[in-house]
Amino acid sequence: MKLTIPLLSVAALTFATLAFAQQEETASPASEETPSTTIEETPNPTPETQATATASPIEQPAAQQKEKRTIAPQRSPSSAAATAAKKLGVEATLKDMENKWEVSIVAHDTSFLQSALASDFVGVSSEGKFINKSRLIAEEIKNNKETFTSAKNAKLQVRVFGPNLAVVTGTAREKGTGKDGKVFDRTYAFTDTWMERNGQWQCIASQDMLLGQR
Repeated sequence: MKLTIPLLSVAALTFATLAFAQQEETASPASEETPSTTIEETPNPTPETQATATASPIEQPAAQQKEKRTIAPQRSPSSAAATAAKKLGVEATLKDMENKWEVSIVAHDTSFLQSALASDFVGVSSEGKFINKSRLIAEEIKNNKETFTSAKNAKLQVRVFGPNLAVVTGTAREKGTGKDGKVFDRTYAFTDTWMERNGQWQCIASQDMLLGQR
């Protein structure tokens, strides 16, 4: 009997241990693993996308400057246009004065040349003589005994060399009767230099050459 009791005790202890182990396995959940979580990351925008969305600080002022230039007010007429207009005015004035010169010869009128010739005028006559203002007026008008039927300029060209200096070239054809009663028909080539002084154009130099006579 002493052997029988211990064997029963051992068998009971073994059974209890096995039952406890089974309870622990049953109590433990089959899936104790932590469920995985998926996190989606949004990729950062590339530098090119950012540059397209927003203009750089350097580009913005340039665009503003371009807009300012576009809306700038129109400029006033250029000085070149004003100079051209003045040149046309000078040409018309001097051509008119040259024509009045010829009219004064026909009419034997000294009044025009008194104002049109400068006091320091110097010239060369068709005979190759040096003449001043008083001598030119005397030879062409005062002491001239010829009778003119016509006197006309042709091929007048005005060259402006500054704001108050110009040269006129051309030809003059004069017809009439000499003091000897003979009819004449002469053509001269001339070069006249004009200068504007105190708002008035005056001839300061002149040179004539006889081209032909009939």
